[in-house]
Formats: sequence, structure tokens, C-alpha cells
Amino acid sequence: MKFRKIAALTAALMCVCSAAGCGGSSKNDSAVTTVKKVAVDDTDLIEDIPEDADHEILWMGTYDLNPKEGQDKSVEMTLFNNKGGKVKYSQVIDSEKFDKLAAAIMSKKDVPDIFKYEWLAFPCQVVKDMYQPVDSIVDFDSDLWKDTKDSADQFVLNGEHYVAPISFSVGTLMMYDYSVIENEGLDDPYELYQNGEWNWDTWYDMMNTFCSNATDGQTRYGINGWFQTQLIQQTGKTMINYDKETNTFVSNLSDPDIERAENLLYDIGKKGFVDTDWKGNANNALKDGNTLFYCMGTWAMTGNNGPKEGDDWRVVPIPSDPNTDEKYMTSDMLAYMWVKGSTKSEAVKTWYECCRIANTDATYRENGKEKFLNANPAWTEDMYQVFLDASSTEYKQVFDYGYGISGTLSDDNSNEDGNSITRKLYEFTNKTDDSGHQYTWSELRETYSATVDTELKAINEAIKTYISKQGN
Repeated sequence: MKFRKIAALTAALMCVCSAAGCGGSSKNDSAVTTVKKVAVDDTDLIEDIPEDADHEILWMGTYDLNPKEGQDKSVEMTLFNNKGGKVKYSQVIDSEKFDKLAAAIMSKKDVPDIFKYEWLAFPCQVVKDMYQPVDSIVDFDSDLWKDTKDSADQFVLNGEHYVAPISFSVGTLMMYDYSVIENEGLDDPYELYQNGEWNWDTWYDMMNTFCSNATDGQTRYGINGWFQTQLIQQTGKTMINYDKETNTFVSNLSDPDIERAENLLYDIGKKGFVDTDWKGNANNALKDGNTLFYCMGTWAMTGNNGPKEGDDWRVVPIPSDPNTDEKYMTSDMLAYMWVKGSTKSEAVKTWYECCRIANTDATYRENGKEKFLNANPAWTEDMYQVFLDASSTEYKQVFDYGYGISGTLSDDNSNEDGNSITRKLYEFTNKTDDSGHQYTWSELRETYSATVDTELKAINEAIKTYISKQGN
């Protein structure tokens, strides 16, 4: 069965308020945008929550899983409500979410039942005893979960699974204005993608031509947004590797494929192809026609952030590495961690199952598609299909544990300059520092390799201690 994640797109649309972007509107705003509701049938593949069990789970997060006024309810929430479940929302802001979670666990007061999986969850927060294993509520040999077992096995400590993957989706897409492509006489990236010719070489040539065609006084860019990590991972390689047999993390900074990708990023940065300013969304990046591609998650391309009536915008995945025949994609994994201290096993189990079936059953996937296209009428079915295809098991989903090791290595908020070392390793050959210096990969690797080794040694020791406390 292919994993084709509807939830990332529908979550993106659920985050879109009647004002521009997320979180900006209130009930006092002039209007509430109402989208056409899509009926969702119940399923007998999931049992009701037992009458004598707690039916309400507490969700701590930066957004509400329940629909806002005027929005359609998600498929998974509809199913969960049908099974007797409710979700209570505990709101936190992004910069404080981990501290708030840790404080709740320590105080044993208002402990959330579920918390969104993020990179720091494994192994960093697992060894801090913030989550509990899911094996007692998830049967990875069952029909519903068996296709996730290989991925779930990547998040095992001491023989126990800490993550139950709901689904996988491509982390970013490249959006472009087809009218600009046509006016410049360039090949359509979507057609190149359809023909298996969308790779680093064709992408580079296209940006080079576009930027070279700038008229006097005009500044053009090939790309804006977040694409560096995804480009490097098209090689199938990551900065940090994990040996699950020995529960050990090791550095992979000397890999020649990573160096080759980093050199490409350095080159396009040096040539001025990259607009490093933060634009916020596709509308801002593409509106003047001076930037060829905008790369970001779907949240920045949907709702008020996306195309409007009359726009002929299109999307393609990250261009592939021409040196490999494998299809790789930097993956966003949807999962909900079971928080340490939660006792609502039946309700959490049912929530997991509702989310899982909403993202795998053909009928519910079609419900999700209809909900999305109703809310984003300027997105074509071809655009939607690109997202689905790039999120499918035709692609090998790539995770880098470097984002889950420690605050220094993995957490932007823990670093004074707002960039974790793993982020720097992926992105800084493509940028200049405050003095205008652009790092080569050799310089970047030499600057941070010792710190990487130190952080890996610390997490490996923490894992040994954690396992020993489990009685082994």
C-alpha cells in the first residue's frame, strides 16, 4: 500500500485563517471564510472507545486539531468523534513548547496525552524520559500498521518503539509561475519531471539562463526559500547515521556524495542564483516575476499564501541527483508521541488508528483531496498529484538523526544565532555570514566536526544510561 499523505495538505489548509496567514484572525474580523463541507462515512475497522475508559485526550501543540469557525473538520477528527473521542487543546508557542511539555511531565499536572513528533523527540527527548513506548497500543504486525514497521524500527531503543508513523509526506515542493517559464522560453519543469528529466543539471541550467537574461537594472534570482537540506538528501545520504543494533549514532560528514551536493550549493550561492531573504510565502516570492522558483512546505503555498484565480502556477519536487537512479525525498513524518505520564491508552490508541486509516484508506484519501481542492481552487489536480506522488513509497524517505541529538546539534532555539549546527551543515555553504563570507564545505566541516563528535559521544553515553535504567 502506498502512503499518500492527505493530512499535511489538509493541516496546511486548516492553518489558513480568513486573514492572511495563520493565527492572525479572530471572531471579530470582518468575515469568516467558509468552505464546502465534505461528508465522511464512519468505519467499522476501528472499535469505539470503551465506555469505562477516558474519552478525552489532551493535545499540547501550536495549533488546534479541532476545526476553526468556517473550516471543515479533518477526516481523522470526524472518525475520532464518531468513536466517542474528543480532543482538548493546550496551546503553546513554538519557542516554549518543549519547556512547557517538560514542566507538565515533571509536575505531573495537566500532562498532555499526545505531542506532535518533531526531530528532537528521538533520541534526545526519549532518553530524557519524556515519552513512553507505543508497543502496548500499536500492533505493527496488523494490517493497519504493518507498512510502517520498517520506519518505526528506526525509532527503537532497548527493543521498544517510540514512534508510530501515521504517514509520510514530502517536506517541500518547488512552486513556479508558468507564465514566466513560457515568456523566457524555458522548458516546463513539470514536463521535465513527468519525463524523468528533472534533476540538478536541468534545474541549474534553467536558473542560469533566467538570471543571465536579466535586463539592465533588473535583479533576478533562480530560487528563494528552504531547499538546501532537501537537495543534499537527494543523494540518499545524511550527516548523522544510526546503528540501531548497537544504539549508536555516528558522523557521516566525510561522505563524498554530501561533499558533491555541498559544492553545488556553494556554486549557486556564489553565482547569485539564491535570494536568501525571507519572503514568508509563495505570493511574496513570485509576485514580481524576478524569482524563478519558490521552495517551501505546502503551508506557504496554500490558502492565502498560494495561487489565486487566474494564476497558472505549478509545482515540482526537489530536482533529483543525476548520479543516482534511486528516488529520494526528505520526509515529513506525521506522528504523535505518547507522553510519559499519560494513562489514556484506549483513547490514544483510537486516535492513532483514526489518523492512520484517514491517511491510508482510499475513500478517506479521496475525502481529504476533495476537502483540500475545495479550499484551494487555484490548485489543479496535477499539482495535488505531484504532492501525492512525491510522498509515496516510490520514494525512499530520508531522515537525518542530526536534528534529534541535542540542543546544540539539533535545536535552532538553543543556539544564540538561531541556527543549530545540523542546519548550518546543510545550509551555510549556500549563504554568507555577517562579514559577507561564504563557507566552502571543507571550511564548514572543519569548523563543526569536533562539536558534532562531542555531541554524538554525549548522546551515545546517555542512551547507555537510559537503557541501563530500563533494567538491561
